[in-house]
Amino acid sequence: MQMRHASILVGLLAAIGAPAMAQNACTPAGTTVTYPVTRTVDQQDNYHGTTIADPYRWLEDANSAETKEWVDAQNKVTQAWLGQIPERASIRERLTKLWNYERYSVPTKEGGRYFYSRNDGLQPQSVLYTMKKLSDTPRVLLDPNTLAADGTVALAGAAVSPDGKLLAYGTAASGSDWNEWKVRDIETGKDLDDLLKWVKFSATAWTKDGKGFFYSRYDEPKEATKLADVNYFQKLYYHKVGTPQSADTLVYDRPDQKEWGFRAEVTDDGKYLLITATKGTAPKYRVFYKDLSRTDSKVMELVNEFEASYDFIDNDGPVMYFVTDKNAPRKRIVAIDTRKPAEANWKVIVPESAQTLVEASLLNNQLVTEYLADARSMVKVFDLKGKAVREIALPGIGSAGGFNGKRKDGETFYSFAGFTNPTTIYRLDMKSGKSTVFRQPKVDFDPSQYETRQQFYTSRDGTKVPMFIVSKKGLKLDGSNPTYLYGYGGFNISLTPSFSPANLAWMEMGGVYVVANLRGGGEYGEQWHAAGTKLQKQNVFDDFIGAAEWLVANKVTSPSKLAIGGGSNGGLLVGAAVTQRPELFGAAIPQVGVMDMLRFHKFTIGWAWTSDYGSSENADEFKALVKYSPLHNLKTGSCYPATMVTTADHDDRVVPAHSFKFAAAAQAAQAAGGSPILIRIDTKAGHGAGKPTAKVIEEVADRWGFLARALKMTEPAKVAAQ
Repeated sequence: MQMRHASILVGLLAAIGAPAMAQNACTPAGTTVTYPVTRTVDQQDNYHGTTIADPYRWLEDANSAETKEWVDAQNKVTQAWLGQIPERASIRERLTKLWNYERYSVPTKEGGRYFYSRNDGLQPQSVLYTMKKLSDTPRVLLDPNTLAADGTVALAGAAVSPDGKLLAYGTAASGSDWNEWKVRDIETGKDLDDLLKWVKFSATAWTKDGKGFFYSRYDEPKEATKLADVNYFQKLYYHKVGTPQSADTLVYDRPDQKEWGFRAEVTDDGKYLLITATKGTAPKYRVFYKDLSRTDSKVMELVNEFEASYDFIDNDGPVMYFVTDKNAPRKRIVAIDTRKPAEANWKVIVPESAQTLVEASLLNNQLVTEYLADARSMVKVFDLKGKAVREIALPGIGSAGGFNGKRKDGETFYSFAGFTNPTTIYRLDMKSGKSTVFRQPKVDFDPSQYETRQQFYTSRDGTKVPMFIVSKKGLKLDGSNPTYLYGYGGFNISLTPSFSPANLAWMEMGGVYVVANLRGGGEYGEQWHAAGTKLQKQNVFDDFIGAAEWLVANKVTSPSKLAIGGGSNGGLLVGAAVTQRPELFGAAIPQVGVMDMLRFHKFTIGWAWTSDYGSSENADEFKALVKYSPLHNLKTGSCYPATMVTTADHDDRVVPAHSFKFAAAAQAAQAAGGSPILIRIDTKAGHGAGKPTAKVIEEVADRWGFLARALKMTEPAKVAAQ
């Protein structure tokens, strides 16, 4: 039940135009804010002959007493401003009601047992269950809510041994990417003595005999700086159950390649270990394998260049099936014989199509393939010769996922969700192709009152870009609708329809929710991704700005009613859009964003993002980065929209220094009398994964409360009556 492609790709889940000019007048959103005094320092850095000031460098030290005092002072200002919003309490109350519904994961089967997770509604963390038959009463196998009184310890991964007897599971504390792994006896529910530390960005792969598993880790970091220090030299180990971590066997590492990471998979027949080598976040891998039937076997190369993606599906003895974008930007399925691995000998099983191939599984001796057609899911079944068998009927515009299992399995499970359709779990009979509902939640809202439509618009360079517009039915196109435009645009990550109680509450407040499928993502394959990277990153911001301009031109909304949001790489997106076109937006919420594009690579796993962003250490890439880096494009005296920056003290993916420095600089740059520039800094939380339900609800209530006031919304008070 681990993620199929766990790697440092997780995480970043993404106009060289006129600079922002000072406006003649600012329209504040609410009362004037008095900000804490933020000290500046005379820090100057030389980049290829260009001197760049970094007056808030001291905020990079999250452990200093001065930074902690600054955090406390900023949070007091933010909470005082939010506390003046009368609708905030009713919004939180409505969110709590909406969130109180059962949520399920897609079941998997291993060793004659089923496993899936469930949250009864408001539990801080979802609980892992097991059962031998679908008709059995599920038994609690692991309840993360018992691991910490405040719910801030989350399940970070799980893998069941092939015989169904043991569970290897990872936990993450306070949102950190650092994991600890343990082993639990499934029958007794008791943990063994095994404890693995300093695991990060790791897959977990059991050997066929169930005696141990492969995993990836880093060397032990310094305790005081473990949330900020750069992560290099990942190593792949084998852990034998019942032995200490110090006895683990080093399987593969590359002392000559500090940036390489490793993901392990074991073939279902137990014969081969597949090692996928990654370098940064680029979807380009090398593939190695080891014959596990021989104790003296060496790790062998199968694909020896970082030039394309290769995601393993299954094998017929020495013949391996992969989804790859080698010579196929929208991907295809090929068979590679380890005895004749040269590309000239590859056999194409399913050729590239007009849709983007996302994943594939081998079930019932058939290939189940998941495609994206204009960012909407499509599922097709092929035989092993590539002949089409059927298309799986899906219930509308949405996203499907799952389809896990073994080659001989006659059943599998998948999820389907839409913007107004709660995630429903289906059981698929592979022989008949018939889907039946396995678990369907009931949510306190009426989906028939809402509609989803897909709109294509033209970006600055003429590229057609899609976006989803979700709202109550009968939307009036008079420019008065408060609208929240969300985007990401990076790291080959696709934004597809998903269900969120948060967005339902926003629409109940009278808001319109919009998701733009920007370049840099994976919606249309590798070419679409590459068109939003490095020297072409500006395309992403142009696409986002183009979506905003279309919404205004077509009277869905107006600038004073338009808010933008995004997280991580999407936080960068919001920061760049605000600094390039501040007059186009009424409010902005950059969440855990990458805001300092000149120094991001100096912290934790930031160096890996250079595959998408480039690096300030390269002269040409520096010239591109400095033109859009949010921190470096704030102009003193400008009128920026009302902005609430969000981050967390344990974010070791995008360290909070990005948000600290941007917020301080934006507060200093904002014209007198301008809208508030606030920063909300969560405690005992990280980049977002594993955040307890109560913390999520609290953050969303603050987000929508902030926008209710910033956009001068008139309907939020009505949510209390729902």
